[in-house]
Amino acid sequence: MKILIYGAYGHTGQFVISSLLKIGYTPILSGRDSIKLASLSEQFPELQTITADINNPESLDSAVSMADITINCAGPYLDTAKPIILSALRQKKHYIDLSAEQKAVLDIYNDFSDKALDAGILIIPAVAFYGGLSDVLSTSITSNWDTIDEINIYIGLNFWHPTKGTRKTGERNHYKRFVLRDGQFVDFQRNGSIFWNFPEPIYRKEMIEVPLTEAVIMYKHLNVKNINNYLSKNSIEDISKEDTPEPVAVDERNRSAQQFCIEIIAQKDNLEKSIKAKGQDIYAVTAPLVAETVNFIFKGKCKKNSGVLSLGEAFDASDFLASLKNSGEITISDNKEG
Repeated sequence: MKILIYGAYGHTGQFVISSLLKIGYTPILSGRDSIKLASLSEQFPELQTITADINNPESLDSAVSMADITINCAGPYLDTAKPIILSALRQKKHYIDLSAEQKAVLDIYNDFSDKALDAGILIIPAVAFYGGLSDVLSTSITSNWDTIDEINIYIGLNFWHPTKGTRKTGERNHYKRFVLRDGQFVDFQRNGSIFWNFPEPIYRKEMIEVPLTEAVIMYKHLNVKNINNYLSKNSIEDISKEDTPEPVAVDERNRSAQQFCIEIIAQKDNLEKSIKAKGQDIYAVTAPLVAETVNFIFKGKCKKNSGVLSLGEAFDASDFLASLKNSGEITISDNKEG
């Protein structure tokens, strides 16, 4: 039951370390920067470290071979996903990442679905606040629907102070975004803004459509015609400014003061279902998603044992959400039908 965290010294990587330790796992810490790894080792002297570089397949193979699952916390995933997945395939080890990059995730599905089946491994991308959380929420409320007309995702943040990794990904991810319309991916054309009323502490926010990985991973396993992904305008303005600071810890778990709320509304004919989730710090809440993914794999709670899968396809969504609730990191409302 061994786990390798690649990019362990990154902002989100350190949250993942803490979440895994909290539930009894002892991860191996890895990354390309030996100096940062040495510094991280001073914080976690009981944990083993190994340096590996995405440009050096032999070093990657040495690291990946040490564990049953590799968690890739090192973006941009347009650069890191492919070499680490290739190593995971060679070593026949499971792979998880936190990508919010549409092209990176679509490339994973296109390039590695058959190879993952042949190797008998799980590849689960976008296990993060953006992507995986909305996927498992949407899957839970539509589990008894054979078709879905539309899924609308509304994400409200009180602010967004981006990490260095988020900045680097934004600079690297210059590819055109796409949306799902009538069951087909089409180039995204931004329309005007809308307003959405969230519960406190987010309240009413102006929203703009921002396609992320949700469209890719949900389309791959849900019979849905249209997916619309909205993000509060204030958060986009924050990450667009060069002088917006990085996250600052405000509690003993090193979370920032950032609050989030996700509301998802699914529609079919004259039926509508909704579900809400809220919590603190989008980077911190990614960690319990990853930890529960590891738990479900090791406990044999997978609906499929190999292939490229999203959270909603890999596991029972309601069971997975119940485990997230128990982690104490996220509040999930009861969904309603009308």
